[in-house]
Amino acid sequence: MKSIKINNILILSFIIMSMMLLQVQASPGEYWDEALPEDKGISSDKVNNLFDLSFEDDATQSVVLIKDGVLIAERYADGYDKDSFGTSWSMAKSFYAALILISVDKGEIGSLDDKVSKYLDYFNDDRSVITIRQLLNMSSGLEYPETQHEMMFFQPDHLEYSRQVKLEKEPDTLFEYNNVNSMLLGDILFQATGKKADVLLEERVLDKLQVKNKTLWRDSKQNVLTYCCIDMTARDYARFGQLFSNSGVWKDEQIISKELVDETFQYVWDTPNWWTDYKRGYSLHWWVSRYSEDSKIFNASGRFGQYIFVDRENDVVFVRITKNTPAEGPIQDWSRLSWFTWINNVEFLIAFFQTLENWGIVKIGADSNVKSPSTREEGASKEFYRDYELVMDAMADLSRD
Repeated sequence: MKSIKINNILILSFIIMSMMLLQVQASPGEYWDEALPEDKGISSDKVNNLFDLSFEDDATQSVVLIKDGVLIAERYADGYDKDSFGTSWSMAKSFYAALILISVDKGEIGSLDDKVSKYLDYFNDDRSVITIRQLLNMSSGLEYPETQHEMMFFQPDHLEYSRQVKLEKEPDTLFEYNNVNSMLLGDILFQATGKKADVLLEERVLDKLQVKNKTLWRDSKQNVLTYCCIDMTARDYARFGQLFSNSGVWKDEQIISKELVDETFQYVWDTPNWWTDYKRGYSLHWWVSRYSEDSKIFNASGRFGQYIFVDRENDVVFVRITKNTPAEGPIQDWSRLSWFTWINNVEFLIAFFQTLENWGIVKIGADSNVKSPSTREEGASKEFYRDYELVMDAMADLSRD
């Protein structure tokens, strides 16, 4: 009997130790634990296929692959390394949406189905029917121009711009990718918590993930750009992906409830075929890249080809960002370029500003009066969009025998 008890204790100790080791792997410290792909049961050939597809596009700056919370591969374009920043563009939407989930968990926001008017008094008109969930699902029915309200990016006061956008159609009748939906999240968070969204993001997410170097952008009126614009390394973007792959857990803390992570990683809306015929979906500020029996891949996504892909069931996180020239932040300042922002054409303004940079007439960057996240022509994706379905096949293939 004594021998059996000792054996049981040894077995129990082994199980506890194994669970502790798995937890450490899934939640790295300041630096990622590293291993070879084969150590995690993945062929290096499959990893190389995924990375080669990514670098078919010369715009690719960095790719990072995480399996079971361990960094198993990374690759960088010439002139870039693990410390090189990329700018998120709309990947930031998923970060700030996470704060809404956390506020629901904390009871600061009653429910995703609360009316926005409960928090924003200027929604006391026909917009009073809109819920927070509808903002997050891009189905609010707010006015939706062809530009998706990207012209907001060139304004001095992004929140004031958003406050003026009225109801156009009944909520939950159509998916429309509307940047105003996301910009309003910052004001909801401020009314619910009394703190700016970037402060909350640092305190409630990034500090816990041990992300030390980052830029969280605000406009010239000190409004947090909750629809875009976080700068950090590919490795650190992967930490955020790993948080969701871990069902909201980091180390021994449940940062986001599993229930709300489960609710996020659902297929809610079909999305338009803008640049690919490949079927994609959307849910609570995350895109659905693949939703099949054997593979469910979600992603945060940003303009010009920024991605954090999460295969939660197989605990795989894949980050791909494009070439970036960091700008001094965190306050956006268009300086003399503001003379041209009356032109109501986003694509023209982007091309025009890129041309001015190419000619040396103006510079957007750390040593310039113009301060803003920016992506030059060399960082704009082409082949990655073309090969998107192949990239998803390659990522799904990582977890196949």
